[in-house]
Amino acid sequence: MVTLDLRHVASPAVRDLLRLVSHPDFDRAQQQIECLGGCTEPVRLTGRTATVDTTTGEVLRSYTTAEEPTGSLLTACGNRRASRCPACSRLYAADTYHLIRAGLSGGKTVPDTVRTHPRVFATLTPPSFGPVHNHTTNANGIPRPCRCRKLHDPTDPLIGTPLNPATYDYAGAVLFNAHASALWARFTTYLRRELAASLGMTQKAAHAVLRISFAKVAEYQQRGLVHFHAVIRLDGPDGSSQPPPPYATDAVLADAVRAAAARVRVTVESDAVGERELAWGEQLDVREITAFGSDSEFTDQAVAAYVAKYATKSADASGTLDRALFCRPCQGRGATLLPHGTPLPCTACDGTGQARPLPRLAVARHVRQMIRTCWELGRLPEFADLKLWKWAHMLGFRGHFSTKSRRYSTTLGALRAARRAWRTEQARTHAGLPEPHPDTTLVVGHWAYQGSGYSPGAALLAAAVWHRWELERRFIAEGGCG
Repeated sequence: MVTLDLRHVASPAVRDLLRLVSHPDFDRAQQQIECLGGCTEPVRLTGRTATVDTTTGEVLRSYTTAEEPTGSLLTACGNRRASRCPACSRLYAADTYHLIRAGLSGGKTVPDTVRTHPRVFATLTPPSFGPVHNHTTNANGIPRPCRCRKLHDPTDPLIGTPLNPATYDYAGAVLFNAHASALWARFTTYLRRELAASLGMTQKAAHAVLRISFAKVAEYQQRGLVHFHAVIRLDGPDGSSQPPPPYATDAVLADAVRAAAARVRVTVESDAVGERELAWGEQLDVREITAFGSDSEFTDQAVAAYVAKYATKSADASGTLDRALFCRPCQGRGATLLPHGTPLPCTACDGTGQARPLPRLAVARHVRQMIRTCWELGRLPEFADLKLWKWAHMLGFRGHFSTKSRRYSTTLGALRAARRAWRTEQARTHAGLPEPHPDTTLVVGHWAYQGSGYSPGAALLAAAVWHRWELERRFIAEGGCG
């Protein structure tokens, strides 16, 4: 037996790795990490579970985390943000791709005939809140000078930042992000009205012969503002299983989208910033989605891949942060209250709710000013329902990054349930257990949250797993085999 002296190993991570490798049951620890597929911040659980035959009382299978080499069970974090966990975000993007593709081409409980329905791909953008540095080209692809009279490289950090920060409407930009979801909700309402009007029907009559289904994702522009990419489809009154009337065409749908986007208005009133009327920008793009195999750029497969790519991005893609700045323990109210009701400052943030000093944030000046504006507007009582302090790291946007109408296609929950059932069946087969009967088999378990993340040594193993998976993925993507 070889004894390792770890006292002279400099790195704590290497010491922990050597300690883990020398464990008698290292293979099981490595197996857990391999099964996570490179998840960067797994959830550690402790507990036990037992599968019982209710007719005989026999315990068919039992498991406890006390048998694990680390004393806990690792499960994937499931974070959709690529900046937080590339492995789990890739799985989220794959699920989103299949969800979008099913609503365009069929599958996953959606009939194949849905590909004959009118469908458009729309991009709704924010308006201008002041001129910014940009990289543009002419019709021949030749770069054109910016308004600052310079040619910016596409990777120039100045792109998206104001030409004159002193006159840029930061309050309007933050309020737009905060009301982006409300703008989308009103857009869907006006879309139904415009569609009915273009067909010469009342809304009630139009609802009796067709339905609007959609799926959308949010994306941040380089200037820190949110815009939406949406797949919009027309169905019959029963949803995807029935086509709409012949007179409800792609052109009718596209015209209704343009008219509805132009009508949307959300009015914000405040003594501090005045009355603001928020609306979509003039750059509205509406394209017809064609069938897979055509020469068009916007095919079923291309649109699904495009939408899935943006489903895993967050505000950090525009240079901001992927973690909240808000102090959750006190929520800006102080940790405790004195007898007369005065808040006692929180030891983490002095009762302000701001967990980190803004000048120390490793972000660009434009992003820092957007965050500072969130804090300033968040102090105003008329904006309390916007929760701008909580969502300052998202530059004010607090909506879901991907949403869909009920009848568009399947759900992410259904896709995950199918994957969970498949993995459970694989584990049952591997353990040699008989096929369970839902009426006579009961699974009893008790789990407790222990923490998140790896030990330093296990983190090195996880990084190696992710690196190996990335090399294999790139090899296959480049036409490799085996």
